[in-house]
Amino acid sequence: MKKIRVLVVDDSAVVRQVLQAILESTPDIQLMAAASDPIFAMDKLAREWPDVIVLDVEMPRMDGITFLKKIMAERPTPVVICSSLTEKGAETTLQALSAGAVEIITKPKVGLKNFLLESSAELIGAIRAAANANVKNLGKRVAAPRVESAGKLSADVILSAAHGHAMPQTTERIVAIGTSTGGTQALEAVLTALPRVCPGIVIVQHMPEKFTAAFAERLNSISQIEVREARHNDRVLPGLALIAPGGKHMLLTRSGAYYHVQVVDGPQVNRHRPSVDVLFRSVAKFAGKNASGIIMTGMGDDGARGLKEMLDAGATTVAQDEASCVVFGMPKEAIKLGAAKRILPLHEIHLAVMGK
Repeated sequence: MKKIRVLVVDDSAVVRQVLQAILESTPDIQLMAAASDPIFAMDKLAREWPDVIVLDVEMPRMDGITFLKKIMAERPTPVVICSSLTEKGAETTLQALSAGAVEIITKPKVGLKNFLLESSAELIGAIRAAANANVKNLGKRVAAPRVESAGKLSADVILSAAHGHAMPQTTERIVAIGTSTGGTQALEAVLTALPRVCPGIVIVQHMPEKFTAAFAERLNSISQIEVREARHNDRVLPGLALIAPGGKHMLLTRSGAYYHVQVVDGPQVNRHRPSVDVLFRSVAKFAGKNASGIIMTGMGDDGARGLKEMLDAGATTVAQDEASCVVFGMPKEAIKLGAAKRILPLHEIHLAVMGK
């Protein structure tokens, strides 16, 4: 079995020590080297090259963003960012995602050793996802899933399934989008291509809390439409995209003639919170044939069953094609279930949002 060779770059000796122990105890992963900063890392890269790099963003001598841009320019390589869970860290990490990083693993300021040990499954999952990333798409991409908890629950723990069609078709369309690894850049490509007048959009991007607000603000600054992190009871309006907050589930509901979102607590579904399946099920239940569902790049199968429920409720459904995905996991599972009416490349998905 070919092992995934990993380079760790972090100025914390504790982080390097704990990561070394985690990686060396994982049969399919090999710690190639650990470096205290990017300058030492470049010395190691001159001798051999890893399959995946685990990278801190705030380091002496050279920051992680500068190092990441250098790597992506010289030899695109899957990079997992290990970042502090702070507002400032969120903004910096989003720069890393824009520069081509694949995943975010968050770390606290205190209790670091215990946190890393408890989050070892998340770290290993992130490294495996990164190793499977479509490297040729690294320059135009990428995302941040939040794989947590050992148990895998379905959307049943949040919302019961729809029975029959939700309601007669109306002129007001709702578009629901779900994505994970590779999704930050994929969403940027879609949302920035939309005109100011477009259907109301609800989005689940697997991303830790504190990061979604900064992500929404960044998209809002470069898009014609309004983009923001969803708040409980926000109305879904044309020309507005609402992104589910990290650490919360988001559901669509209907009150009279208006669509709203509910932002709620609850257990992780498919090991995620927010979960695409939860959002898609609520859209199937309350919007039915008035909705379009789009599943994009990401690891795992979150959203596949929800997209099938949307299709069964009369919605139009789309999956991103393999060639344009960073990780063809979630779309692949949806396609296997027969949930996707259409399979489109990334550069055509904005047309599906517009109903074309």
